[in-house]
Amino acid sequence: MADGHRYMQQSFSTPLPTQFASNNNLATGLLLNSLLNQFIAGPSAAQQQAAAQTNPAHSSATQINRGMYGQNHPQGHNPRLNGAAPGRQPNMPMFYNHVPQQGHPHQGHNAHHQVLQAGHSGHGARNDLMSHSTFSSGIMGNASPYTTNNLQNGHSVAARGGPAEQPANEHWQKQMRLKEESDRAHSAMTEQHQPHYYARLKAPENKGIGGALTAGGANASGDSEEEVRRRPYQVEKRNRRQDWHNLDMSGQGLRALSSALFSYDFLVELYIASNRLTFLPAEIGKLRHLKILEASNNLLSELPPEIGMCTSLEKLLLFDNQIRDLPYELGSLYKLDILGIEGNPINPGLREEIVERGTKSLINSLLEQAPVPLPPSPRKPIVVQEDVSPSLERIKVMTWNILCDKFATTNMYGYTPTGALSWEYRKERILQEIRDRDVDMLCLQEIATDVFRDFFSPELAQNDYKGVHWPRPKAKTMNEKDAAAVDGCAIFYKGSKWILLDKQLIDYANIAINRPDMKNQHDIFNRVMPKDNIGIICFFESRRTGARVIVANTHLAWEPTLADVKLVQTAILMENITKYAEKYVRWQPLKDKRGIQIPQSVSVESDIPKPEMPEPGPSQEYRSNTDIPLIVCGDYNSTQESSVYELLSMGRVTPEQSDFGGHQYGNFTRDGVAHPFSMRSAYVHLNGTPDELSFTNYVPGFQEVIDYIWYSTNTLEVVELLGPPDQNHLKRVPGFPNYHFPADHIQIMAEFVIKQRKGEKVKVLHGGGGGASGQPQQQQLEGGQDFGSGSK
Repeated sequence: MADGHRYMQQSFSTPLPTQFASNNNLATGLLLNSLLNQFIAGPSAAQQQAAAQTNPAHSSATQINRGMYGQNHPQGHNPRLNGAAPGRQPNMPMFYNHVPQQGHPHQGHNAHHQVLQAGHSGHGARNDLMSHSTFSSGIMGNASPYTTNNLQNGHSVAARGGPAEQPANEHWQKQMRLKEESDRAHSAMTEQHQPHYYARLKAPENKGIGGALTAGGANASGDSEEEVRRRPYQVEKRNRRQDWHNLDMSGQGLRALSSALFSYDFLVELYIASNRLTFLPAEIGKLRHLKILEASNNLLSELPPEIGMCTSLEKLLLFDNQIRDLPYELGSLYKLDILGIEGNPINPGLREEIVERGTKSLINSLLEQAPVPLPPSPRKPIVVQEDVSPSLERIKVMTWNILCDKFATTNMYGYTPTGALSWEYRKERILQEIRDRDVDMLCLQEIATDVFRDFFSPELAQNDYKGVHWPRPKAKTMNEKDAAAVDGCAIFYKGSKWILLDKQLIDYANIAINRPDMKNQHDIFNRVMPKDNIGIICFFESRRTGARVIVANTHLAWEPTLADVKLVQTAILMENITKYAEKYVRWQPLKDKRGIQIPQSVSVESDIPKPEMPEPGPSQEYRSNTDIPLIVCGDYNSTQESSVYELLSMGRVTPEQSDFGGHQYGNFTRDGVAHPFSMRSAYVHLNGTPDELSFTNYVPGFQEVIDYIWYSTNTLEVVELLGPPDQNHLKRVPGFPNYHFPADHIQIMAEFVIKQRKGEKVKVLHGGGGGASGQPQQQQLEGGQDFGSGSK
């Protein structure tokens, strides 16, 4: 056993005389011992054989089943209690904080006995059993079975050096029980030369395995619904079959771990105990699904910071190593229930925290006390198209799910310090990022009404932005205060460059239940209607060139089980974009852009007026709905393997698409879904390159691209993209948000140029005098802040 537990090997003093064991006591003791044996593992065959050879008096079944002490039995508990070797005092749970004084081997016996009376159902006597008088009819009483007068050594508490030691807290009891199990495993692997102890222990669990999915699957993760909310894609749907999830390399005398081990990123349990390891490689952070890591009885002196990447860890056992300090990155292990540190020369402050308040408190302290890490390298712009004519109209677009404050809870983002998770901090970082990017069109998701109205609108107005916002439809059913906290979608645009001609709300559920081909379908009411996701369509005109463009923004359902609903929502969005684009082709020209021009301001530092804006260009004419440049942004909660991606990129989904899942959605499932636009995701230009974007949503257990900027390829061309985040920085970042990334999604940005149509000279619509008749809406939308109070 470990040195820290040698005190537990001391034997008890001479048992009480046999004349105190009555027949009634014998009967009660037998009952208690029988009950106890139902919950305590018996000795192994090897231990019984060794015991029989050492002391033949113990070879009989009667004595093994009946006695804690027997005649000719070496003093100490029967090995049945925990499988300890005969003649040794087993590691009983309530001795954890007991420090025996010399000459009094039973100093803590009183407190120990109160909790574990069943383990002391009797002391050795004529029939090897004795029952204390405080047991009534075989049931343990509430009173202590000992008084000053009936302690075995006859001493009072005061005479024994002070008050009785209080039982350890529940967490420390559990820690010490695991320590004892680790000691037994170490003993079996070193003294009895039986390696792979845990593999043999778990052999029954692994019998008949097969058909299991990888550890990354939603079912395997064991996360609550709230935690899974940020994981929109059903990961197990595309993962390969994996038939095993635990690996035992313990007791092998290993001095280092091969890097090949960490390619098994599906591992849930890893046992590397009882080796000669002096360090854990940084690659340990690749095992993102690991729940149990047993590394006790090695020579580890420190933990790598990358251990903080293993956010699925629930049990990290490091008993009997040489660890003194813990890295702050350990604070990211928000699911960790047990950190086993007994037997290490650990920092006294850390030890006190875990002994008195438990693992959760220690992990939280490390998380909150960690210094703010150095910022990552800036995301670099990546040029896609060079030698672009300066005469072509440029549009810079950014989309970003900014993580609504009501969703940013410590339960969901337990790896994020509260300072970085607070809305007061995050909103300022988001605002600064928007100002730094200085885009023409900004699409935001998960932006609450009050946040749009009271913060972003006035702040961004200082940077020439105007905005349109709609909350989710459920806001209509709430009072004003609650409705203000409902999130939705927003589109901001540079008022000095663009004029808002039209805006439309796309309420997917309301549109679906009112379609003639769907309103009688049960699946519409059971699956689509409960989801209050929305889209926004805005129609703009360039002040300088008169070019017009449609910009849409959406946020689809997140649930992995609602792939069909996401497809229906996308189909409705594209159906409405097609319809409104046909309307916009016939849209009348603006006849006096100067009348709705942004007023000129005077410089505060000097009385010289700012230069006047360029002469407005006349409105352009478009012959068909597909001629108008189209940009569709949003959080689609769908990966490249989804039917949503297929519909947007290919222009059609057949009725046989598996994501429909056998549900009935009118014409969509009878004829399929299609749209007339030739569309592409802006970031496909980086696929297969070192700058390929590998994720837009970055949380533990899910790092995928689910946000997109789609554009019409016949009218627009990508010239520049915002590159991916610093990969080196991410090696120690388990998930967003953090101090440098204020949302769990990253922003993506693309700059386009509007193509000049080949073989056709661009026609313009010349306007006349004042405001255009039949266009009162344009003047209304251009004035002041527009909160998107309804659709037309």
